[in-house]
Amino acid sequence: MSAVRRPPALPNQPGPPFNAPAARRLRAALGMGPEHVAHDLRASYGLPYATPDLVRAWERGAVIPSSPELTALAGVLWCTPGELIGRPRTLREHRIARGLAPEDVALAVGVDLLGYLAMEEDEDWQGTERQSAVLADTLRLSLPDFVTVTGKEERLAELLRNAVTTRWQAYVRQVSKLLPLEKRLIEDTLRELHEDYQGRMTATLAWGNIPTTDAAEDKGRDFLAGIVTHFWERMESAP
Repeated sequence: MSAVRRPPALPNQPGPPFNAPAARRLRAALGMGPEHVAHDLRASYGLPYATPDLVRAWERGAVIPSSPELTALAGVLWCTPGELIGRPRTLREHRIARGLAPEDVALAVGVDLLGYLAMEEDEDWQGTERQSAVLADTLRLSLPDFVTVTGKEERLAELLRNAVTTRWQAYVRQVSKLLPLEKRLIEDTLRELHEDYQGRMTATLAWGNIPTTDAAEDKGRDFLAGIVTHFWERMESAP
């Protein structure tokens, strides 16, 4: 009898960001070998093509399990799908991390299934403010994750870049409209980011009393490229 082949991945259906070391660690903690995992995938989860070599490929990161495969693997390893993936970024990845079917999320937020699937595929959340709040609750999204999933991150980055390179005070209101945060906290964070950016630029240009425009521009670009990360880090460390 010929071996059962693994079905090809569906177009536009990439697997979630798989955490291969976590899968290997969880399997070892259960005292299971790749052959035991493969057997359970075949016998209990309907994956007739599962072999020890496929499990080893997953654990090496050479092959990324599909969403159904990841869910089955989590069942075999007695963990949640979220324990087997890296930091989720997209709407689909957050849903998979919570072990939810598309139908579950669509029903919870009050949109039709096809519409929800289209938003997942396009990575373009189109829900209302109320639906967005339900989505955040259903997927247990942190505020940074909510901003990313709902497509607001690039707008936030634009506002932050403008705030640190010009007058930060002019962007407090716009950031406040984008994020449900206290105005004082936004003011303090924008001011600190502005001072940090301007301080880096001034220090680089004045170093040794020698103009170093290229170095200053590089430092400025690096800071602006990570501006959203800097923003959330300041928010987390705020008193």
